[in-house]
Amino acid sequence: MYAKKKDSYKNKPIRPEKPKSTRAVKDTLLIYGGGFLLTVLAFFITFQFVEPAPPKSITIATGDSSGSYYQYALEFREALAEHGIELKILETQGSIENLSMLSGDNPAAELAFVQSGTGRDFYGQGVMGLGSVYREPLWLFSNGGVLNGRLSALKGKRVAVGGEGSGTRALFVRMLEANDLSGQVELDDRNGDAALAALKAGEIDVLATVSSYRAPLVQALIADTSLQLLPFVRADAYSRHFPYLSHVSLSEGALDLTHNIPPRHIDLLAPAATLVANDHLHPAISDLIMQISSSLFAPAGILSTAGEFPSEKYLEFPLSPEAKRFYKSGPPFLQRYLPFWAATLVDRLKVLLLPLFALMLPLSKILPPTYRWSVRKKIFKWYDELQLIDQSATETPTEDNLEHCLANLDVMEKEVRAVEVPLGYANELYVLRQHIDLLARQIGVREQILERERLEAGSATKHQSV
Repeated sequence: MYAKKKDSYKNKPIRPEKPKSTRAVKDTLLIYGGGFLLTVLAFFITFQFVEPAPPKSITIATGDSSGSYYQYALEFREALAEHGIELKILETQGSIENLSMLSGDNPAAELAFVQSGTGRDFYGQGVMGLGSVYREPLWLFSNGGVLNGRLSALKGKRVAVGGEGSGTRALFVRMLEANDLSGQVELDDRNGDAALAALKAGEIDVLATVSSYRAPLVQALIADTSLQLLPFVRADAYSRHFPYLSHVSLSEGALDLTHNIPPRHIDLLAPAATLVANDHLHPAISDLIMQISSSLFAPAGILSTAGEFPSEKYLEFPLSPEAKRFYKSGPPFLQRYLPFWAATLVDRLKVLLLPLFALMLPLSKILPPTYRWSVRKKIFKWYDELQLIDQSATETPTEDNLEHCLANLDVMEKEVRAVEVPLGYANELYVLRQHIDLLARQIGVREQILERERLEAGSATKHQSV
């Protein structure tokens, strides 16, 4: 028997599918589309306050290619390239020129290495400190004859201190002024390899340079046994007069154990190499520079302990907001776990979440009731007409008026059949149709009663006439 029923279902014709309604989709788009457009408008307005994307290229001002600033800039360039950022390196005369390239309306660079103690003429010109990164001693090398460790021994001597933009020159001039030696020492503009050649040739008596012991020029000076490294016997006194100078000591053999360089304990003065930026540097790049600085300068060195650098000490300029946050809390949260480009994208667009949260809460409370009302009003609007027809049939129960009411109900019923609503509201539509049918039945009953009364009255009149 089950098999027969199964076969009978197979033989039944399949009803054609009813075309899918697009009216409900239009209603949904009308209501929720408005909320979507409102959200898009809020995003557009908020987007005007989103920071621009980090640049793909920045420029750093260093010093001569034989100096440590340039060598560290090469390491920065390699590290930044891993994040898709190009670092352009500008060779300069030194710290003073570097600072001039950061300041002004059209700065030539966004970053620079600067020797501490050289920035007094650039305060308030948009330069911010990122951190001191290492100590760089003031090296004085002589080709013989200057051994007592006091600047007074340089009277009448020729000393190479670099050009007018050099930080070495600025520091040396201040130290001469402090010793009342201005004009008593002949200053030579040569630096780098040119100064080294002049020292060996006897054209100058002393070569002064502020640089890391890693710098090629310093390594060449140390390796030349014909040259003498001059000590500062009053290094502690200088460090008290000049807060940006540190008294550092090199023990015997600290620079080279094999060749025992220096051959004896020697006291030096060391300003700090600082990394500075102007206010044009993108905050995300600034965060990245701080992380790279931590990687490059945190390890222990001959003149520093592990973790001592980068540091907020020895800075002459206000600390940038990004550097201040780095020293307090470390790298930004997103950059700890995401690639740089992804972290910066999320960080820039997080401001767009504000309108999203600000709109989604009220819209989530407003749109669903609005949508329900927009669907139900298609159904409920028929009840006004249905009520009018009911009232007319009740107040004027004549055959002609009842016939007119039935005709109106028939038209209404056909129009209601054409109404399309989402499946969740179909029950209310069918209830309306039941009410139309109920009223039509009631009017039909009244019409039959009137017809029967009319026939009975006619029959009675005919009987009376007979």
